[in-house]
Amino acid sequence: MSSSSFPYTAPASVVRTLAAAGLLLPLALAAPVLAAEAPAAQNVPVLNGDFADPVMKGDGPTTVGLDFWDGRNQRYSPSASGRTDNAHGVALEKQGNSLSQRLRGVRAGAEVTVTYEDSPAVSKECNGSDVVDGQPYTVEGSGGAVQTVTTAGDPDRVKGTPGPGRWSKRAYTFTAGENEPMLTFASKVTEAKTHVTCTPMIARIRAAEVPVPLDRTVDKTALGTAEAYKGNERQSTLHNAAAACNGDNACVFRPDMRMSFRYYDRARVVGEAFVNCTRNALEHTRVVSFTERAYDSIAQTYAAAGLALNDVAKLPTSGDRAEDEKRIKERPMAGQFSLAYEKGWQRAWQWFGGEQRNVVERIQPGEVSWIELQPSRERVEGWFLSKKDDYRLHAVIDGPSRGVPDRLLQRTGPMAEAEKQRCAADRPMTTTPVGAGSAAYSSDKGLLKLPASAATRSVRATRSAPLN
Repeated sequence: MSSSSFPYTAPASVVRTLAAAGLLLPLALAAPVLAAEAPAAQNVPVLNGDFADPVMKGDGPTTVGLDFWDGRNQRYSPSASGRTDNAHGVALEKQGNSLSQRLRGVRAGAEVTVTYEDSPAVSKECNGSDVVDGQPYTVEGSGGAVQTVTTAGDPDRVKGTPGPGRWSKRAYTFTAGENEPMLTFASKVTEAKTHVTCTPMIARIRAAEVPVPLDRTVDKTALGTAEAYKGNERQSTLHNAAAACNGDNACVFRPDMRMSFRYYDRARVVGEAFVNCTRNALEHTRVVSFTERAYDSIAQTYAAAGLALNDVAKLPTSGDRAEDEKRIKERPMAGQFSLAYEKGWQRAWQWFGGEQRNVVERIQPGEVSWIELQPSRERVEGWFLSKKDDYRLHAVIDGPSRGVPDRLLQRTGPMAEAEKQRCAADRPMTTTPVGAGSAAYSSDKGLLKLPASAATRSVRATRSAPLN
């Protein structure tokens, strides 16, 4: 296994909780993605894919807004739909109404296969001619072609008698053209004489995907554009989704294990380079200090748009230690992320880190010594999910890792050409303005008293005498 993969197995309680809430990502959590392997097909959760919620009274048909789906269509109980399982049948209304849902957790570029069943209408309002040759409808996923399908026919139908339900298994495959692509079913029954309930029926929707390969080349300073949704509606800004998380227990963070990984960052030089211009080996001890900070896609999205970051969305990724320590205490989203990380990986998340170490260097003559750092980091991708409203805020967070130690590389090597020139340079000094080319004539260290000069002695020895 690559050293930058997460060997992670989610606790059974976590899996059950996410599954019960309809939040489990399309992933076998015990199987991390390997960079060298092609991603395997994984299930995608289609929320309320059996159309059982809200709970139905009677056999129908009833016009109702189905949980997690957009569009109001006619719903029938399993028995009234002619089914032997617990899946309800939904008749697509003919007035251009549709049935749609975003496939959560699917990323752009993934190959998605949707399986479901269809049937001609079971409504007693149908005439035989309405269903004898089947009924048309379309299925479409964002980025994929619109596929037109006709249900099986239902001969010998008599108006006033419910149909038995003639269910056929179907499959539709498309490549997602956006994150969380929209899956849409729409009736193409247009005859004015056809009753509103006499339209093609859909049941038991499931989906699977072959996800896009994990891209480990994305730099921590360009983590992509954060996105926000409310239900099936994409939000134009991140503000409302972030505001929905402005409380200690207002949101939970759900990591996407497929897109989360650990890695070593590119090496960088820390401290000074020592150049040994002498003829002897040098040995000395110096202190090496370095710090690491975190980055997040939410702040980068605001910055790219030229907008001021909302207070509620300020994670501890400013790079200022005092400011980030303040945000850890004051920003609920920081706590929500840290709690989810600790539960998932069984260790604490760190928003920033740093070290100070003593390094002993031995530098040979004509060599250079320097220290390089390869910090251990990890990247976590996932969603902040509002417990009250169906707000979802996608974020990528990259921070220093506690999973494996940093790498400090103590390096020595030959001098660069500029360093050689510097070592060969003359010792800087001032010029000698007088007698620069003459031999030295004495050595005077100022240890003795200076004798009187000859001129002084001659003056003192001179005497005057009168002339006769």
